[in-house]
Amino acid sequence: MVGTARMDDLGNAMSGASNTALDHYQRALGELQRYIGDPLATVDRALEDSPGFVMGHALRAWLHLLGTEPAGLPVARASYEAARRLPATSQERGHLDAIGCLLEGEWHAAGRVLEDVAIEHPRDALALQAGHLIDFYTGASRMLRDRIARALPCWSEGMPGYHALLGMHAFGLEETGHYARAEAVGRRAVEIEPCDGWAQHAVAHVMEMQGRQRDGIAWMRTNAEAWSRDSFFAVHNWWHLALYHLDLGEEEEVLRLYDGPIYGKCSQVVLDMVDASALLWRLHLRGMELSDRWQPVADAWEPIAAAGSYAFNDVHAMMAFVGTGRREAAQTVLEAQRRAMEGAGDNAVFTREVGAPVTRAILAFGEGNYGETVRLLRPVRDIAHRFGGSHAQRDLLDLTLAEAALRDGQATLAAALAAERADLKPSSPSGPAFLKRATELRARAAA
Repeated sequence: MVGTARMDDLGNAMSGASNTALDHYQRALGELQRYIGDPLATVDRALEDSPGFVMGHALRAWLHLLGTEPAGLPVARASYEAARRLPATSQERGHLDAIGCLLEGEWHAAGRVLEDVAIEHPRDALALQAGHLIDFYTGASRMLRDRIARALPCWSEGMPGYHALLGMHAFGLEETGHYARAEAVGRRAVEIEPCDGWAQHAVAHVMEMQGRQRDGIAWMRTNAEAWSRDSFFAVHNWWHLALYHLDLGEEEEVLRLYDGPIYGKCSQVVLDMVDASALLWRLHLRGMELSDRWQPVADAWEPIAAAGSYAFNDVHAMMAFVGTGRREAAQTVLEAQRRAMEGAGDNAVFTREVGAPVTRAILAFGEGNYGETVRLLRPVRDIAHRFGGSHAQRDLLDLTLAEAALRDGQATLAAALAAERADLKPSSPSGPAFLKRATELRARAAA
């Protein structure tokens, strides 16, 4: 049985928390909702004050799990084990059950458990945010939207963290193609809380998908200080800005951003490494020489090349190893994926269905085997959401496929891919550029 528990500002029971610990917890949750500061250090202060604080342990576990860092797993497990021994409410047990699922690699099960927690407790901000991020990592576009939409009627603008609900809803709307609503909701979230990096990023996604490069640049540059200061999500938002400039052919500005706020500090945070690899690969597809820039990224990936814990990360590690010609490290990734596909958990499916063929396609591209790249990528492009990421991130597969088709001399396929891209983003300069190259290739083939 659980004795009388303190309540947070949204009416959620907080077993084992002193008033001081609860203040620290709510501060840490607010930092997570805005993607600023150091929520892990803040929640650690809550646990120092109240070692029996169940949701303090749960938040600590979520923070170590939701970054997809291999080193975070044992830390999250320790928090989980500590919390399991404590008296808890059914709501708190729901968090622990979801954490337990994720520790065993059961992403979808964790998301479903949190879905039920949030249905019963729609003001459980942590259940909503952790569930939203799990939806992102599993490519569950509809749930990105609907998990939040279900809870919104129970929230109002005066509640702490309301901006975060709007920001998450905006991203879900964008990922399901409701661009006008997504932009309006995301802009409102940023009006309420200018430091909300996730809401800022939701609007950036809208403009990326619509090919509105100039609008996107203006959106990101107007108040960059707000979304980048003290933000652990800033690299990804700078990455979005770089994509706009890249689509306009402003490669020098892309490199300036890369060498500065994107990877100037050579971060070893996995999510930052993903962004670095993804941007350099886009430049690599354009034929740019980037060996000096690839080296620090590959150095950061190499210690975790054998992790095999999340297929989306494997793909980006392979990009760095191809960019630096690290054949042994590349083989380490392939071996890790082989083990993952033989194991339990959802990553076996992520890897088997999408991650392994895409990783091998990236390697084939690096070896100049463009026909093999085309062969591997064509069957997975329509199901690529199954291994996570956003539409904007997965666009790299289409870019690689189109470039491989051009380099392999597959004139008719290249023309078809170029035409679909030009239709998708008619205002984007990159579409006509692809189409021009494909048309020239067809003309040479017919001559």
